[in-house]
Amino acid sequence: MKIVLKGRKISKGMGEGQALVSSKPISFLGGVNPDTGVIVERGHDLEGLCIAGRVLVFPRGKGSTGGSWIILRLTENKVAPKAIINVETEPIVAVGAIISKIPLIDKLDKNPIEAIRTGDFVKVDANVGSVTIFKLGGGGM
Repeated sequence: MKIVLKGRKISKGMGEGQALVSSKPISFLGGVNPDTGVIVERGHDLEGLCIAGRVLVFPRGKGSTGGSWIILRLTENKVAPKAIINVETEPIVAVGAIISKIPLIDKLDKNPIEAIRTGDFVKVDANVGSVTIFKLGGGGM
């Protein structure tokens, strides 16, 4: 089953891959290992999982402005997500995605945390503000 959602484009570009979805905000500074792309924040619902090559879906960022530079380091180390989808992006993640050239969309017409499941294949076209979701197993929302 294919679902297309529209949203606000924050950082242009296109990216696609399997979704990795969290219901919790992410702190890139101290919460993500910039060398491996693994979530290291204790108690986070994605703790121990790698964001490299995934479409990362989460509500918003949190923490220090240094998180923008961690996103850039993830890109330089080739362990960054292929795209990011937020419920509502805040400046730390926006700046990090823009300087790292990671496509980023927010404010979709449906809550992405409810519409997308980990493992769904997702195409993000932040040039036009669209997200195409190919549901895992063909199930509905």
